[in-house]
Amino acid sequence: MTTATFKGSKVFVTGGTGLLGSHLTRQLVNSGAEVVALVRDSVPRSLFSSTAPDWDLQRKVVTVRGQIEDFALIERTINEYEIDTVFHLAPQTIVGTANPSPLATFRANIEGTWNVLEACPLHSARIKRVLIASSDKAYGNLHGDAYDETFPLRGEHPYDVSKSCTDLIARTYFVTYRLPVAVTRCGNFFGPGDLNLNTIIPGSIRDVLEGRPPVIRDRVLQAMGRTNQAPVILNQASNEIPVQCLDSTKAKTVLQ
Repeated sequence: MTTATFKGSKVFVTGGTGLLGSHLTRQLVNSGAEVVALVRDSVPRSLFSSTAPDWDLQRKVVTVRGQIEDFALIERTINEYEIDTVFHLAPQTIVGTANPSPLATFRANIEGTWNVLEACPLHSARIKRVLIASSDKAYGNLHGDAYDETFPLRGEHPYDVSKSCTDLIARTYFVTYRLPVAVTRCGNFFGPGDLNLNTIIPGSIRDVLEGRPPVIRDRVLQAMGRTNQAPVILNQASNEIPVQCLDSTKAKTVLQ
């Protein structure tokens, strides 16, 4: 698909204030789509809230306030705004947040996903495509094996399990109900507007710029030319997958 695909489309984006959600929303608006964004919290520092002329999304899209766990809200939004395309980006994305709050993570990531997928078939005459943003954590710990889409989903910890379930639920709606749904198993994103400062790239950049020792981010130090600042090693990570390796054979073929 190209940007022209979405010209005139009525697109529902969940998680509009997130890193991916804000950039995607701007791209869709610039492509001529009519965007409806689901927003749980007002996030002043999000690019979604920026009033810069090349952003100013709150003046360009419809904002629906609420939670992805609210099925009635999701169904009403899809129906009332005659949505034909859904980008589901709202799930909780941080492992460190998921570990102490598994129930909240399961509700947001699993229940939230089935709410979206259950609402779409009720309006199947209009729905052209549904995209679910998942994670490569859905594969679980492969002990360094290079994974591709054919690998089984074997999450073990709360965040990983929530993503394994998300993917299987999406497959259920595709196979059983022929819902036009696709799943993307993403790695870690970083870039402008990333507010998750406990993650590697933005957190290290902030520490270096503010003169503090970064936390075990020596490669970032090299990239920034600040090798004189020694990293601090906390060794506090838990329930993380220690080694992940993507088999890029398909990407090399498709993207060449």
